[in-house]
Amino acid sequence: MWWYILAVILVLACAAFLFEFRFRRPDQLVLYDARGQVRARTGRFYPRHFSLCLPYTVQTIVTEVEAEAMGRLGLRVQVSATVGPDPSNLPQLIRVGGWSRDAAVRACKELELVLHSLVRSYTERKELEEIRSEELGQWLRAGLSEEAPKLGLELISTSVQSIEPRDREIAEAIQQREAARIRKQTEIVNQQARVAAAKAKLDADERIARSEHELQLIRLALKKEEELREAELAQFRLQQDLEQRRAQLELERQEIELLVRNPEVLLLTPQFARLAEASQGLRNARTIVSLSPNSLPEDSPLAKNLVKLLERVLSRATSASPQDGQG
Repeated sequence: MWWYILAVILVLACAAFLFEFRFRRPDQLVLYDARGQVRARTGRFYPRHFSLCLPYTVQTIVTEVEAEAMGRLGLRVQVSATVGPDPSNLPQLIRVGGWSRDAAVRACKELELVLHSLVRSYTERKELEEIRSEELGQWLRAGLSEEAPKLGLELISTSVQSIEPRDREIAEAIQQREAARIRKQTEIVNQQARVAAAKAKLDADERIARSEHELQLIRLALKKEEELREAELAQFRLQQDLEQRRAQLELERQEIELLVRNPEVLLLTPQFARLAEASQGLRNARTIVSLSPNSLPEDSPLAKNLVKLLERVLSRATSASPQDGQG
């Protein structure tokens, strides 16, 4: 019997647990009240009747602010801000949004009002031409970083979508002025590009001229070196010719000295050999030996001595012929 009662108690306990407790997801922020202080639960399960479950996700506020610049010139400014619940400022979040699942949404609406006031406070102190998206964005980030924690929210990012005058004529005038400024800047950039291109061309021409001048100098130096080598080669050839002529003259001088000391050696020359052959073929005929111009030079001492020797031989032969006739 007691087993039956224990089983019933266990079943009722499980049913109560399943009915009361819920599983906490990572995108949920579960709050509870602990003696007047709002805290966040960190466990996996939480009792739903004793807790407040808020979506722990970011929300983006996109709003259009009707503002005025100095001189009461109407402006239409579109800005956006991304925020989310701040776990370190939960009491402020509950104070602004109440103990409700829409606490973060209500806090975002309050932050939207703060965003409008920040935009107006910035534009009212600026001339229309002085208002810049970057400066306004910095102003909003600085102001929301101070105001968001007071509402229990954490600022993630802010941006300025557009800034335009409400008066169409002013907007068109500003557009025309901006178009003129852009065209002027474009013309300036084009002129700078043309000047840079011309300067680059001048620099290139100067480098080319300098390179051609250096190349011409190198060619002149090479030509000069070549001429020096040719002169040295001609000088060397001339010295070789002179050496050969000296050697030839020395050889002829030695031959002349040999013939002077030994005239009979002259009979061993090729010319006298041909003369002997001719005299053997014709007993009583006079043999004429022709010496070609290329055999001996005209101004050669050997040729002169040979002529003298032939004259001497002929004179002796002539003197010997009358004696033979008398006998």
